[in-house]
Amino acid sequence: MKNEVKYTAHSNYRCEYHVVFAPKYRRKVIYKALRNDIIEILKKLCKEMKVEIRETCSDHIHILVSISLYMSISQFVGTLKSKSALMIFDRHANLKY
Repeated sequence: MKNEVKYTAHSNYRCEYHVVFAPKYRRKVIYKALRNDIIEILKKLCKEMKVEIRETCSDHIHILVSISLYMSISQFVGTLKSKSALMIFDRHANLKY
């Protein structure tokens, strides 16, 4: 549900962030062959961190996430980038594009 306010014992909050992933040197391979696999990896990692993905865009890797009040955005993005980079490298390191 959009615009859902979440509650803790002493506060009400709605922490939504727009996160954009861009490949190094803006290589176009991420928008063609790897896009679906990368989105699948990001969804899996967000589910493990108990972060809700609100929306994904169809033409780029943009995600709108709703995170807990107890997790900082820098902690979330750092974990997501490091783990997803390792998973993408494991799956696609030897492929030629």
